[in-house]
Amino acid sequence: MKNIRLLFLLLLVNQSIIAQSKKDYLVTITTPWGDMHALLYDETPQHKANFLKLVDNKFYDGLLFHRIINLFMIQGGDPVSRTAATGVLLGNGENGYKIPAEITPELFHKKGALAAARDNNPEKASSGCQFYVVQGQTWNDITLKQQMARTPLRTFTDEQKQVYKTIGGTPHLDGNYTVFGQVIDNLWVIDSVAIQQRDGNNRPLKDIAMKITCKKMRKKKITKMYGWTF
Repeated sequence: MKNIRLLFLLLLVNQSIIAQSKKDYLVTITTPWGDMHALLYDETPQHKANFLKLVDNKFYDGLLFHRIINLFMIQGGDPVSRTAATGVLLGNGENGYKIPAEITPELFHKKGALAAARDNNPEKASSGCQFYVVQGQTWNDITLKQQMARTPLRTFTDEQKQVYKTIGGTPHLDGNYTVFGQVIDNLWVIDSVAIQQRDGNNRPLKDIAMKITCKKMRKKKITKMYGWTF
């Protein structure tokens, strides 16, 4: 336990340095249908540092998107999935530790949100490796109100409501899982993964392998290329 705490302390120090830099890490998630690029939030430093560490160690390369639900999300990061036989139930594999929840109201489950999976632990601590990418759907005033009623302790801003009605997402997950990043281009890749045929456990019938890399870039260049504002 002391070693894990020390690890997170070191990660936090490293992340503080990153937050003050004129550069940031552009994450590339490669799928059979193409690449999508994502940025990780400084507001969730432990999740950001952990994810970058795993990517740097090539942890995710060859793992599967093992759970897909159209109009909801695509999930991956189970280390068992790299060698799992066809049809085997996946989703219980872990890498030995959890990350304390960093749930921030400003970071919500709009389409393309990168969020940490977790079990039903009361602290809402995140898996050390499993994550999901939000697909979701768009909502009208009536259906959005129904979604918001599922998280009565969560307050939605007018801007967030508008995003859910135009870009889409999964509002009922807000306040329950840590959102730690955002896909900033090629959202159609999420759709391409999510619509694949799946079995009764939501595992794709044909394996969907991923590769994740990251590259440190100047923030101004990221803004110019992708329109992302830091």
